[in-house]
Amino acid sequence: MTDVLGVCTAWGDGSCVVVPESGEPVRIQLADIVSGKPVPPRPSVRHRVSAFDAELHVLSLWPDVETRPLGGWLLRAAPPYEGRLRRRANSVLAMGDPGLPLEEALTAIHAFYTDRDRPVLAQVEIGSAEEAALVAAGWATVPDKDNDFMIGAVARALRNARPLPDDGVVCLTPTPGPASGTRPVRAEVTIGDRARGRAALDDDWVGLHTVEVHPDHRRQGLATQVILELLDWGASLGATTAWLHVETHNTGAIALYEGLGFRTHHTARYLSAPD
Repeated sequence: MTDVLGVCTAWGDGSCVVVPESGEPVRIQLADIVSGKPVPPRPSVRHRVSAFDAELHVLSLWPDVETRPLGGWLLRAAPPYEGRLRRRANSVLAMGDPGLPLEEALTAIHAFYTDRDRPVLAQVEIGSAEEAALVAAGWATVPDKDNDFMIGAVARALRNARPLPDDGVVCLTPTPGPASGTRPVRAEVTIGDRARGRAALDDDWVGLHTVEVHPDHRRQGLATQVILELLDWGASLGATTAWLHVETHNTGAIALYEGLGFRTHHTARYLSAPD
């Protein structure tokens, strides 16, 4: 007898298929299985990606984000969504080397956002050299908007969640990308007018955002139900890693996500340019 450690991808017709981390899938006759047990996932290699590369998945949330590289930084601009500008889509991702002397880089940033009638904002990793350089140049912290970028394994989150009672009709509305497949797929989940959430698929990453519960219906498990529906949707399309942003002062949401297995990858801050 021997062991096989991997992900079971098929079960039926007298056999199952297990895909190990390396090598070819293994087909096992059910009659030959002596025992089986779930094992916790290994720490995700996704935790080792850079903050910049992790933040690039934000572009999957909205279909009309204009981007322009500035050395190793990324200028981002987008129209308002639901009546307001989103900072994540309208700030320079200032992580790494801008490829220019700082003064020249700041001039290019000002020109880019002034031409588009946008506030001049930067998103930086807290404690980074980029943050220190911009603060020294007079940029100021946008108050109360620090946010944790959290990631987790989709399978672990689905496994960690407690079974929830049927709490009404859950409506899942997927939005397919164009036939070319160059755009990620998005979905929205609503539970009446009580809760909603959205997700976007980018390769095998699924991003969660706009998870909201009406104040009169909080602490009833609705946020968890929305999250699980979105993760299940993402898993059905091959997502293995989930990510989200949550403001650092939102301790209730952070506790919810940590209970599902999410962990903070990095913490970001928005800086505004001096007038």
